[in-house]
Amino acid sequence: QLQLVESGGGLVQPGGSLSLSCAASGSTLNTYAIAWFRQAPGKEREGVSCISSSSTNYADSVKGRFTISRDNAKNMVYLQMNSLKPEDTAVYYCAARPSWLCVLYRTAYAYWGQGTQVTVSS
Repeated sequence: QLQLVESGGGLVQPGGSLSLSCAASGSTLNTYAIAWFRQAPGKEREGVSCISSSSTNYADSVKGRFTISRDNAKNMVYLQMNSLKPEDTAVYYCAARPSWLCVLYRTAYAYWGQGTQVTVSS
C-alpha cells in the first residue's frame, strides 16, 4: 500500500520561498502520477501541480512561481514555491494515482498524504 508523507511547510513572508517534499513508501513512484493539492479554510481542495513520467501541469494561479519535480530513485516528489502570496496559504497535500496521466482533479487520486501547513503572512 502506497503511503505519502509531506514535509517542509511553515510560515513565510510574502515574496518568500518554501520547498515542500513528499516521501513515498510501500511502493515505487515511477509508475505513478503525483500531484500537489491545497485547501484553504472554507474552500474546496484545489489542484496546484502534477507530474508524470513525461509531463508536468500547473494551475494558472501558480504558473511561473511553483516548480514540481520528482526523484524516482529516492521515491520523492518536490514542490518549490517562490514569490509566495498570502493567497497561497493553505494545507498542501501530496497525492498519487497509478497512471501515466497527470491531471489536476481531486477524484482522480487514490492515495493521499496528511498534509503540511503553509502560511504566507507578514
